[in-house]
Amino acid sequence: SSDVCSSDLKYQEIAEELGISKPFAYKLVRQMNEELEAKGFLTIAGRVSRKYYEEKFYGITKAN
Repeated sequence: SSDVCSSDLKYQEIAEELGISKPFAYKLVRQMNEELEAKGFLTIAGRVSRKYYEEKFYGITKAN
């Protein structure tokens, strides 16, 4: 899909999925975004790539 927003997860969605508080989910998103920025990726505060989130939490890698 060319819709960038659908490939991102908001920290609120992560909080709900993992059953954690929103502030803790935001902290996790910020940490993941710092890792992505260190690799040269652009990030948006409060959002993280769904693909990166799935790799970090579930070890899921999808071949395209």
